[in-house]
Amino acid sequence: MLLQCKGASVAGRLAPIDIRVNQGQLVHLVGPNGAGKSTLLNVLSGLLSAQGVIEFAGRALSEIKGAELAQWRAWLPQQQLPLGSMPVWHYLRLHLSSSATQADAILRDVLGQLSLQEKLTCMLTQLSGGEWQRVRLAAVVLQAHPAINPRAKLLVLDEPMTALDVAQQRAVDKLLVDVCHAGLAVIASSHDLNHSLRHAHIVWLMHQGRVVRQGEAKSVLTAAHLAPIYQTDFEQIETAQGPLLFIP
Repeated sequence: MLLQCKGASVAGRLAPIDIRVNQGQLVHLVGPNGAGKSTLLNVLSGLLSAQGVIEFAGRALSEIKGAELAQWRAWLPQQQLPLGSMPVWHYLRLHLSSSATQADAILRDVLGQLSLQEKLTCMLTQLSGGEWQRVRLAAVVLQAHPAINPRAKLLVLDEPMTALDVAQQRAVDKLLVDVCHAGLAVIASSHDLNHSLRHAHIVWLMHQGRVVRQGEAKSVLTAAHLAPIYQTDFEQIETAQGPLLFIP
């Protein structure tokens, strides 16, 4: 068991929840706006205090602070302003815990997967929204890549697909599969229910500050479960690629 919450709560924002995450799992957190997704992700990242028990790798999460916490998990907030007139390569280097040749190889691989090779000398303030999002994603993956940082265990991503086109989303999906295969757990919020159906191992469905359902994606993301949460009718069909949800 990598991460476990027992009765974790934040007054007025998050009802007591019981959840667990295993090494190598890809967990999607879904629900309507205001459901509490970002609050829960802030709690799990160690940036927001909560009541109850939260254990990370056998330790109380509240005991892991600062630089040590940054070695164990990487965190992508939903919004983040560029850090002034800094070139992309400098920003990425700040997230590398090693300057070894192996780190350079991983850096090249991540840059290639996210099509960022031509952006290394660009200033952060010159990037488009989608480019800045991919740079941020590259940074947190490098921070927590097991081949560079063997202590890393978790990626926490708040809406990682924001501003990305379909090809870029596909590249990010592949990258997240790779880090899960390498042993990291990934917890990411999402608004695309069909994307979660296709890619998530586990889904947590949130509503009004509560995790109302959790389990395998196909068992949680059903028309019957989603309709009362989103206050709209859903229909579900089976395709060659698996179930597909739509609003009639």
